[in-house]
Amino acid sequence: DVQLVESGGGSVQAGGSLRLSCVASGYTSVTGSGCMGWFRQSPGKPREGVALIYRGTTYYADSLEGRFTISQDNAKNTVYLHMNRLKPEDTAMYYCAGRYAGWSCPSPAVQFLERVYHYWGQGTQVTVS
Repeated sequence: DVQLVESGGGSVQAGGSLRLSCVASGYTSVTGSGCMGWFRQSPGKPREGVALIYRGTTYYADSLEGRFTISQDNAKNTVYLHMNRLKPEDTAMYYCAGRYAGWSCPSPAVQFLERVYHYWGQGTQVTVS
């Protein structure tokens, strides 16, 4: 089975940067993975999509204003989320998600719906003050 393990969260001052990592095991490789991405959830709010990547094509939530970048390292089976110019409202638990191997990212209308992702990590906390 596929397992996703996040790391890289922490506390940072507003305006700072962090890089989150998601190591995927169980896919034959990241290039053999399905669509993968990052979601986040703040207390009292629903989980929201942040960014997706599939075979080099990326998708972002409109609200990010270009501050975040998703990338992948095929050799390390890892997907990254580079977060810049962080704001207090970026404080959340960040989750890595993935679809079945070979499944591309969904259409824009549903691409950030939780139910279309099959695998989830345990999350890594990001706190911006």
